[in-house]
Amino acid sequence: MLIIFVDQWKFCHYFLSMKAIMRIENLKKNYGNIEAVKDISFSIPEGTCFGLLGPNGAGKTTTIEIMEGILSPSGGKVYFREKEIDNHFKQKVGIQFQSTALPEFITVRETLELFRSFYPRPRSLKEIVEICSLSDIIDRDNRKLSGGQRQRMLLGLAIIPHPEMVFLDEPTTGLDPQARRNFWNLIERIKAENTTVLLTTHYMEEAEILCDQIAIIDHGQLLEIDTPQNLLTSHFNGALVRVPHSGRDDLKLDNSILQGDFFEITTKNLDITMKELLALKLNLEGLTIKKPNLDDLFLKLTGESLRT
Repeated sequence: MLIIFVDQWKFCHYFLSMKAIMRIENLKKNYGNIEAVKDISFSIPEGTCFGLLGPNGAGKTTTIEIMEGILSPSGGKVYFREKEIDNHFKQKVGIQFQSTALPEFITVRETLELFRSFYPRPRSLKEIVEICSLSDIIDRDNRKLSGGQRQRMLLGLAIIPHPEMVFLDEPTTGLDPQARRNFWNLIERIKAENTTVLLTTHYMEEAEILCDQIAIIDHGQLLEIDTPQNLLTSHFNGALVRVPHSGRDDLKLDNSILQGDFFEITTKNLDITMKELLALKLNLEGLTIKKPNLDDLFLKLTGESLRT
């Protein structure tokens, strides 16, 4: 336990010591009497992937659009490299929106060249194509792109200005598992350039794999912020073991309940629990062990009610 504690302390200290590329202080956004964002503050370490998570209507898109300089806040400040964001800031970041209308009747190559003309020192077309794996669709009409191909091209547009930070607002929504995992690889390649990534997603597995830190917001308020592992450790203690019932009514273990055809055992020490199960000579075929993940944490913090 001591080793785990020391490692987590070092990990936290590492993030605290990293220079913040972006910082928001006491951010607020009101629409009439509706408080969409309520006094949120956090910072994003340079070179990391930072996840902003929350259910629909939580305020995350509003928060991001203020950070991007698209919306004006009702209160609070947004700083990029310790300076309040301005028009020059927009030349230093790339943005991939949830929904983007593309020019029709032109190809991917023509679209990239068009957007490259908007910047004084754009990334080369060859480099964009290589990073975002666009060679197979470079001469394809925009109207004939699949969902995954479209997202790859939009990411290519976002990295044209050699951005120091990239905003990705739910970039893999609607993609099939293969396209989603391919897109994860692209994000890792961009991050390897020391580019900071701010990601919003409804896929908790995606956040757990890609994000160095996550912030969870709901009803416009910041609920938690930390590394995924530290958040899981602080909210959950142990694992859930499911053992087939196999006609045994004499199973007597602490924290065990009968759920259908399975006994469910909540354990803090998996090694001891497994030894007890073996001693009972149970048929362990079909046994499963589940460790809490970000899905469990998300539901614990934000509830299970349906959001529109």
